[in-house]
Amino acid sequence: MTTDTRPLAGKVALVAGGTRGGGRGIAVELGAAGATVYVSGRSSTGGRSDLDRPETIEQTAEQVTAAGGRGIPARTDHSRPDEVRALADRIAAEQDGRLDILVNSVWGGDPLTDWEHPLWEQDLDTGLRLLRQAVETHVITSRFALPLMVRRKTGLVVEVTDGNTARYRGTFFYDLAKSAVIRLAVAQAAELKPHGVAAVAVTPGFLRSEAMLEQFGVTEANWRDGVARDPNFAHSETPAYLGRAVAALAADPGIMAKTGRALATWGLYREYGFTDADGTQPDFAAHWAANLEEEYGPLGDPL
Repeated sequence: MTTDTRPLAGKVALVAGGTRGGGRGIAVELGAAGATVYVSGRSSTGGRSDLDRPETIEQTAEQVTAAGGRGIPARTDHSRPDEVRALADRIAAEQDGRLDILVNSVWGGDPLTDWEHPLWEQDLDTGLRLLRQAVETHVITSRFALPLMVRRKTGLVVEVTDGNTARYRGTFFYDLAKSAVIRLAVAQAAELKPHGVAAVAVTPGFLRSEAMLEQFGVTEANWRDGVARDPNFAHSETPAYLGRAVAALAADPGIMAKTGRALATWGLYREYGFTDADGTQPDFAAHWAANLEEEYGPLGDPL
């Protein structure tokens, strides 16, 4: 491969929550761009997390390596500061203190999300657990990973979210979690800017994660069969699309111009020219504007 096809060769990344979905897509595409990628999460060959899904950090790490990078699985519960501190210390020891890219993609909130009831009818313990899982884990991870970037005066933090506008996301705790993650990017950007480190939030469109494919009763090979159930599914995108967006950001020498912003695959593909795995360029915002805005209103003002 030429240098142009491996713009992240020599770079070190940590993808927290890289077991599946968008996190896996990001990890693999960072690897395809040449990076060494630590893939962390709770689901490993040694045991499943409480989500009880089959995907593992080892599988993701193998895909990173197969794509051209170096994948390193690191079983970590990101809600436990001691485990995250140990992971940061491990990266520092193994990579001579280097960490160029931090991706906070921990989620695991799907089974905790109540889409049917307003706040006053929801189970409070479950809602607060969702916030701890989806927001506190990001804070803990940044607390121990950021010093590696600050010392070297360079790096990129990516907070993975859902949506890049102020639009309400359909249920209280989910909306609060995804909005809070954007504010994490804004706050980190403000504090990191004097140190030459950028922080952004990035959202996919309609993501065809493993769980979403299962929900539609399809596989990636025959995913278009799901369009009969929901026509909007025709405008969905693979985790690779999100991964290529993040890889493009990480390779951009002018990334500081974007620090503090909430970005989306549907805007970044226009700037960087990347495609989805099948060569298409899904644009869910354009689809929304043309087909859903009249019924549901605009996506909302940018955050």
